[in-house]
This record gives sequence, structure tokens and C-alpha cells, in this order.
Amino acid sequence: MVTLKDISEFCGVSKSTVSKALNGQSDISKETTERIREAAQKFGYLPNAAARSLKTNKTLNLGVLFVDKTSSGLRHEYFSGMLESIKSAAESRGYDITFISRNLGERKMSFYEHAKYRGCEGVVIASVDFTDSDVIKLVNSEIPTVTIDYVYDRSTAILSNNLDGMEQIAEYVFAKGHRRVAVIHGENTSVTQKRLASFRNTCNKIGLEIDEDLIKEAHYHDPKLSAMATKELLDLENRPTCIIYPDDFSYIGGMNVIEHRGFRVPEDISVVGYDGILLSQMLRPKLTTYKQDSEEIGKMAVEKLIAEIEEPRLSVPEIITVTGKLLEGGTVKEI
Repeated sequence: MVTLKDISEFCGVSKSTVSKALNGQSDISKETTERIREAAQKFGYLPNAAARSLKTNKTLNLGVLFVDKTSSGLRHEYFSGMLESIKSAAESRGYDITFISRNLGERKMSFYEHAKYRGCEGVVIASVDFTDSDVIKLVNSEIPTVTIDYVYDRSTAILSNNLDGMEQIAEYVFAKGHRRVAVIHGENTSVTQKRLASFRNTCNKIGLEIDEDLIKEAHYHDPKLSAMATKELLDLENRPTCIIYPDDFSYIGGMNVIEHRGFRVPEDISVVGYDGILLSQMLRPKLTTYKQDSEEIGKMAVEKLIAEIEEPRLSVPEIITVTGKLLEGGTVKEI
């Protein structure tokens, strides 16, 4: 079994220099670090995580708090892309990730207790009920946290630009001549509030009075509820010419209803999605949607969390907004 001593003798440096290089400490030159890492890889050296923790007093373990009511999160492309980005960014910096929950076998514990039990040096809070007292306890604890799409005073927040996203969608639809525009939105969250406010502000800019009958509530990533909302909209005597869905996946429910009614997209009714998942670009016609940059959001969350862990005295809470882009498909007719 290869040891630190073997690598130090091969490279002609001390064991402490080898340890520092393998742990990414900055007081070792780049050339020496690369030479030591090449040697470690050549001889198949693998550090013992428990021993490393005892020596450095660091676990190099990040927690990820992800709770999804619809149980589709890990299979949903937007979230899976974000989580994969979190994993890749953490591993590139030498960190492991652990999912945080309230369960450990049959034992119940708080998110904070689970994070402590797993030795998490910080936690990315990606999807959860942000008003949950358990989540607030974790944010207010000594464990560094970074949140995604929600702002607390004590944590850095990485936000998808939902104001810009809905504004781009609304302006695009209005430019196509649509004035009877319906919005099916998700549950009442800060994301929903920003999207609705942006839609209303964009309507105000062009002097368009909003028909509240065209605003329908559903849930994110829930095709069944979006299908029900679509039925209600199509039953209106003066139905909308365009429907904006809470996300691309939910549009599947609306698409089935539209087809069942014998309507065609976009000849009879126009539609727009949100998220820009791969599925949206595989549909025919290709779905017009706003692509959120989930990969950049995940990467940025990890970078900011590690910066706070490694340089706590230099870190201050920030609000960082990541902007996406409109993908013009073939589902909005010009009228």
C-alpha cells in the first residue's frame, strides 16, 4: 500500500509538503503540487478520509438539502442538471456531497442535526420549504449555507433571474400580437411572486389590462394540475390565445388537454414553457421556452459555499442572479 512517505521520497520533499499539495493548500507552488499529484496518481495513492479529517480537522463534505413534494426532482432535467453541477463542482475542489434529510434509518432528526452527524462543513439548500422552522434553524446555525432561489439575511443566495425570464416571455408573446394571454403559475413561492410581478409590470408597460380569469394556480412540475388549469382556460367563453405554463414538464399536461379538445399548437392556441429542458426541444412543434442556466446556478452555489468555508473572515452574504435566455420554438403564432 502506497503511503505519503513513499510519495515524499519519490518526489524529494517532506511528508507535510505532500499532504499540503494533495489537500490543495496554497502555500505549495503550482509546479510542486502538480508533480506530487502526478506521482500520487501514478502509484495509485488514495488518502483515507477518516485520517485526513483527523489531521486537517476538515471532512471536506458538503450537504445538499433537496426536498421535492412531487418526487420528480432527481428525474427532472432542470433539477438533475443543477444537482449534477453541484456534484461536479464539489468533486473538482476535493469535496464530497451528502444529501441531508430528517431521517437516518428509523431515527428522526432535524436538518441541522443530520448535517452535524454527517460532518458537513456547509450546506447548499437547493429545494425545500424555506419557511420551515427546521430550515431556518440550519441557516441560523454555525454551519455555512448557500440558498438557491430564496434569500435569507445570513446566507448567500443564488437566484435564477425570474423577473427577466417572465419579462422576456411576455414581451415576445406581446410582440407576436397576443393580448389574451393566460398564465398558469406554480405554488405561492418567491419564484412565483417574482414571475407574476414581472408579467403584470410588462402588461402595464404596454397598457394592457390583466384579466384575472386568465391567471390560474397549479404546482411546479405537476402536469395533472396544469391540465386542470388548461381545461378551465379553454372552457372560458373568451378563451386565451396564448398560455404560459409554469415549466416545460407541466406543459405536457396542458398539451394532452389541447390535443383532446381537437386544437392545434400554434394554429388554434399558442403556448410557452419555462426551464428549457431537453424535452421541450424534442417536441414538435419545438416549445418556445425560457432556459434557466441550472448548471451555472449549481456551480456558483458550490463555489460561494466553499469560499465561505475556507475563508470565513472574507465572506459576506451576497445575492447573485444568474440570467438565462429565451429559446424561440414554433409554438407561438403571430396574430
